[in-house]
Amino acid sequence: MGVNAMRVAAGEAQAALRAGWEAQRAGRLTASWMLHGGPGVGKTQIVQQLAAEIGARLFDLRLTTIEPQDLRGLPYYDHDTRKTLWYRPEDLPDDPAVPSVLFLDELTAAAPHLQPAVYGLLQERRVGPHRLPASVFLVAAGNTVEDGAIAYEMGTALSDRLVHLHLQATAGDWLENFALPQGLHPAVVAFVRTRPDLLETTAQSLDRGEMIAATPRSWERASQILQSVPDRRLRNMMIAGTVGEAIAAEFAVIADDIAATVRVAEMLALPQRARWEMYPRSMHGLHALAYGLIGSLDEGNVPAVAEVMAGLAELPAHRPGEGFERLPLSELCTHGFELLLRKGLDRGLGEAFLAAPAYRAYAAEREEMGLG
Repeated sequence: MGVNAMRVAAGEAQAALRAGWEAQRAGRLTASWMLHGGPGVGKTQIVQQLAAEIGARLFDLRLTTIEPQDLRGLPYYDHDTRKTLWYRPEDLPDDPAVPSVLFLDELTAAAPHLQPAVYGLLQERRVGPHRLPASVFLVAAGNTVEDGAIAYEMGTALSDRLVHLHLQATAGDWLENFALPQGLHPAVVAFVRTRPDLLETTAQSLDRGEMIAATPRSWERASQILQSVPDRRLRNMMIAGTVGEAIAAEFAVIADDIAATVRVAEMLALPQRARWEMYPRSMHGLHALAYGLIGSLDEGNVPAVAEVMAGLAELPAHRPGEGFERLPLSELCTHGFELLLRKGLDRGLGEAFLAAPAYRAYAAEREEMGLG
């Protein structure tokens, strides 16, 4: 049974959950939410980021590891009332004064005998005698049968209790809302930027009968490998075991080029006249340089970062005859400044940008072109 909900990017799903939380907090909406999507598409990260953003405690229940009694709690005999009562399980939030997110992960992989115990939580916000306070936001997540993961078909009794969001990995959304804010390695960011078709390859891998696929989660792991394993041969072996051998071979060529040509820290330490020969020749390298600049931005280097970024659009004039005039460098420069400014504003560096000569010149040129 397919998920006939709108396919949305991770950033859109997070925005929908945030709007749902605001509506619940205002007393206008009480709903439970379901994130569908393939393995590694970012479902868990969305919920974690939402909890952090709204200042909520996160209660993460992996439904494949619990039994119905783990939700209901333990019984005890009350001699005064001559009744059996229940101790509340610690995994259920109970403080009405503190915002909480209750995350029911791997819902579709949970054994069918557990699902009735979950119905009450999702529909009535209770299980057995235990009620959830209004300060609790309920989100479930799971894979579908079509994803090649272990999953059970969701029955209509359960489906009807949820607002469904079907996640689809998109390179632009992942790069801007996850990879860059999380500081993933510039080689990974540049590769996915230029090969967006290789961000998520689960369907293709299933068609070919391959076990390993590239996913947003596996690219995050590849970034961690790049940042922590210095031996090139071992590093390439690990990445092949993370995203698949064919993709890893293509990525290794680009990663080697970036490692040899992208020197962000050195460029920032030099005056602009000494930087021109340090700009990489390849588009992959130039993308990695732009993302490396974004990652390195801090309070003390705004003018230098802006100078190097602005220099991308000026390369054809300073290095004629090298093919830079055929590359979309103005677009890369504009995209880089947009992401730089977003990060700068998030970190309270707006005044520093307005004071940076290179950024002022870039903004003035955009204004003259009617693009401000």
